[in-house]
Amino acid sequence: MDLQFRLAKDADSKVIWNLFKMAILRRKKDGSNQWQDGYPNSEVIINDIQKKYGYVLTLNDEIVGYCALLVNDEPDYLHIEGEWLTNDDFIVFHRLAISEKFLNKGLAKKMVSHIEQFAISKNIHSVKADTNHDNTQMLKLFKSLNYSFCGKVYIRKSPRKAFEKVLNN
Repeated sequence: MDLQFRLAKDADSKVIWNLFKMAILRRKKDGSNQWQDGYPNSEVIINDIQKKYGYVLTLNDEIVGYCALLVNDEPDYLHIEGEWLTNDDFIVFHRLAISEKFLNKGLAKKMVSHIEQFAISKNIHSVKADTNHDNTQMLKLFKSLNYSFCGKVYIRKSPRKAFEKVLNN
């Protein structure tokens, strides 16, 4: 099993968007309001890729997951109802999605592990993320990976549960 984590390329955008269309439907089927307002959309994905925020997880060269990674760049995180564990440099990940075809194989955990290694490679020891209160899959993932609940942030005026994990070398 050849699992790789790499920067997304322009040529990946259609595959990534197809992966997202299924993930958006899955959120709806699960009863979550997250991603049900037209966001993310294909333009968001293309913008992520152009700004070099988009990353893919590949299995034997097939894209099986996607996320956006930003360094110290989430203005909505400045206003938290609660408190972050740290106020140092951080990586934030958004828009994490796994291909329908590869669900329940531990790939979301593997992707977050790659995100954490990416942070450490940049000498950053904090990873932050948020999710909707009704995204049970993401909430389970945060718990299983020992992310700490820090409070509430508002993304596009919608409340989100905010999490952080402090990494060791």
